[in-house]
Amino acid sequence: MTDSFAARPVLVVDFGAQYAQLIARRVREAKVYSEVVPHSMTTEAMLAKRPAAIILSGGPASVYAVGAPSLDPALLAAGVPVFGMCYGFQSMAQALGGTVAATGTGEYGQTPARVLDTTSTLFDGQPAEQSVWMSHGDSVTVAPQGMRVTAVTDGAPVAAFEDDTRRLYGVQWHPEVLHTAYGQRVLENFLWTGAGLAADWTPEHVVEELVESVRAQVGQGRVLCALSGGVDSSVAAALVQRAVGDQLTCVFVDHGLLREGEPEAVESEFVAATGVRLVVVDARARFLDALAGVSDPETKRKIIGREFIRVFEQAARDLVGSAEADGHPIEYLVQGTLYPDVVESGGGEGAANIKSHHNVGGLPEDLQFTLVEPLRSLFKDEVRAVGLELGVPEQIVWRQPFPGPGLAVRIIGAVTAERLAVLRQADAIVRAELTAAGLDRSIWQCPVVLLADVRSVGVQGDGRTYGHPIVLRPVTSEDAMTADWTRVPYDVLAQISTRITNEVREVNRVVLDVTSKPPGTIEWE
Repeated sequence: MTDSFAARPVLVVDFGAQYAQLIARRVREAKVYSEVVPHSMTTEAMLAKRPAAIILSGGPASVYAVGAPSLDPALLAAGVPVFGMCYGFQSMAQALGGTVAATGTGEYGQTPARVLDTTSTLFDGQPAEQSVWMSHGDSVTVAPQGMRVTAVTDGAPVAAFEDDTRRLYGVQWHPEVLHTAYGQRVLENFLWTGAGLAADWTPEHVVEELVESVRAQVGQGRVLCALSGGVDSSVAAALVQRAVGDQLTCVFVDHGLLREGEPEAVESEFVAATGVRLVVVDARARFLDALAGVSDPETKRKIIGREFIRVFEQAARDLVGSAEADGHPIEYLVQGTLYPDVVESGGGEGAANIKSHHNVGGLPEDLQFTLVEPLRSLFKDEVRAVGLELGVPEQIVWRQPFPGPGLAVRIIGAVTAERLAVLRQADAIVRAELTAAGLDRSIWQCPVVLLADVRSVGVQGDGRTYGHPIVLRPVTSEDAMTADWTRVPYDVLAQISTRITNEVREVNRVVLDVTSKPPGTIEWE
């Protein structure tokens, strides 16, 4: 390929939308690469990214309110195809000289729309009557000059407009949500027809480009990979091995914070599938000592991140001193960082720091490696697709997400060997029962949390107990940016609760977390 995907992204300009990340995902589902940028980014900075197209998201403000995000008309005159939705649609109309007004007739939720031209760029091949998802109090009442009105609703006399000459398009509704019946078709019509983009963001091409990128970055250098056995680090390792072969050595740190059976699975499953060179470091005592008495979750993450790097640095020194190294230093460290990790750690442009991920916000400033993060622009489902394309075994690709800091951030309170043993036993029971019930693929993730600093009264064996509660946190999600709690069948929950309270002596209560994300995060810490 002569031009990389990232070199010509579709930019999703975030005007404070609830679903800006979802828009980016929908673009990628149309097999076109996308990135999210804040509305505060200047026009010059946006155009410097050489965007293949620009999408303007929705937002909570009124375009004429004081302090509302504004749209630079120069962006619409730059010759780049632009598609506005909801607030983005209204900001386009205002910037181009149209009229946006508070008509007193807002529209919220499912709304019938009437398409005036079913052969237009946006609505080609769609019915004249369709259901859309609205959320607006203001409306475009007069379309800008040169814009052709192609859809209306009862509350929006201009519900969609198009200008094929300038390649400017917009709709008042939210095409990115599933409640809009033909939303993905509208978005694809803009991308493929209006903007003329090729649908080539596929696993095969993604692997090809990422392999080329790793080779360009690493050259003949030697590489360490932080292999945890999870989906992200396993796919990252397989990708880098495809790129540089024997220049890669994987280091698996047994920090004592893993679930039951995982250290053994890493050594058997992954090595057997890939043939990668693997070094195992037993650092259980080191991590427990470093975490002794620490309860604050951010401090835990930073300690674990620091200790990970220190262990890797020592492993690199040991490898350089080995016979096969021939004195060549190891310059690079591979990590399975994903796009949601970057966004939640405040690493995305305009992103808030929700929590530090150990491989983003927890790294020491004196890091002695250059990071190689080939998955940094991918969502979890894209990583799985890449993994399957690389031949990573399905049992690894479909493993539930597990945090880099491990069980340390699933213990609410200080981490001890005894508390880890309790949580490890309860977690194993939960995983076994969910698998037996055939729920592995329908549940995105099920963190099992030990409330170590909380005790409750119970009755076991006709005697009073004072044990710890265990929290079950089953969630469904597409990419971990948003999530809902999974409606696990009651009989499965009952079996899990019975087994835990019968088999884990220190636990006398099992509770279910029914919070969505937002407002809660998936992990408790």
